Amino acid sequence: MRKAVNDVGRGAPFWALIGILCAEALLVAGLAIVLVVELLVDRPASLPSALALTVLTALAAVWLVVIIVHALRGRAWIRGAAIVWQVLQFSVGLGALQGLFAQPAWGWPLLLVALAGFGLLLSPPVVRATSRRES
Repeated sequence: MRKAVNDVGRGAPFWALIGILCAEALLVAGLAIVLVVELLVDRPASLPSALALTVLTALAAVWLVVIIVHALRGRAWIRGAAIVWQVLQFSVGLGALQGLFAQPAWGWPLLLVALAGFGLLLSPPVVRATSRRES
């Protein structure tokens, strides 16, 4: 039986990356749902800001799902998109560790997962598994 082109080079690092991206997508989608419920139940101090935050969170969840689907297809462009996501997540985690309202309980996990994702995205097995450039 012949191996599919997409299966070449897939190993534990690739599947670990997929697991991290899936967990991130599920958590961001869950956050989007919580924000929608809060919009319906509570009166925000600024409705435009609350709507914008909710829409951006939902778009982030959709974008993560798109990255996952195309990572499974072996597309090369997902590495850049996923690195951008990891940098954004790292920034949020770093911000959560600072200031008057610091939240290290969720800041540290965000930082550690972002670093793990970044490392996996640059690992040779993941680069090989996501090097397909054809349409």
